[in-house]
Amino acid sequence: MTEDKELRIPQHVAIILDGNGRWAKAKGMPRSYGHIKGCDNLEKISDVAIEIGIKYLTVYAFSTENWKRSKEEIDGLMKLFRQYLKKCKKMADKNHMRVTVLGDPRAFDEDIQESIREIEEYSAKYDEHFFQIALNYGSRDEIKRAVNHIADDVRAGKITGEITEDMISSYLDTAGIPDPDLLIRTSGEQRLSNYLLWQLAYTEFVFMDVAWPDFHKEELMEAIRQYNKRDRRYGGVK
Repeated sequence: MTEDKELRIPQHVAIILDGNGRWAKAKGMPRSYGHIKGCDNLEKISDVAIEIGIKYLTVYAFSTENWKRSKEEIDGLMKLFRQYLKKCKKMADKNHMRVTVLGDPRAFDEDIQESIREIEEYSAKYDEHFFQIALNYGSRDEIKRAVNHIADDVRAGKITGEITEDMISSYLDTAGIPDPDLLIRTSGEQRLSNYLLWQLAYTEFVFMDVAWPDFHKEELMEAIRQYNKRDRRYGGVK
């Protein structure tokens, strides 16, 4: 479509991957089936994002609150994470993509922590595209960890003077990554669920009724069309 060729593509898109379990239930399948299909779709959307010119893609895959789910569901998710993190090396090579995991990995088993270290170290050589996966992530937890780190550095004499916004940003999991231009949440829910609360201060939000496994290129383009209709003023005056 001609109009799509004229769209401003946001540099950084963040997505809350919601609706896997309900999507599976509607099909008479277990929640684990929805997570498997959702994981498959994440790989496809990552490729689409690069194809259309999105430089930074950040996805919310597992929150600090998700540990409250059933043991069966969590075990299934951990199995998926193990498989996906191994796939990420091929994805990084194919797309010249740096992979970063946001969140506190210490809650995961050691083999998952090692896979996270490996993919981050391996893909650090790439700087064309950037893919951030939020695992055991909660924004309040992120800010708490950052504040404690700053306090430690103040006590150690590494920081003197005023604490600035830029300094706080540099202690967050997203240090060095620009704030998202566009946030998309699938499945029709209209809340942030403790996701990137600091970083989303001036981000445009688009909430879509489609469940994550059914979110494809056309849905992404529709979200970008809506983004293009917004008046991006960042609180300033024209």
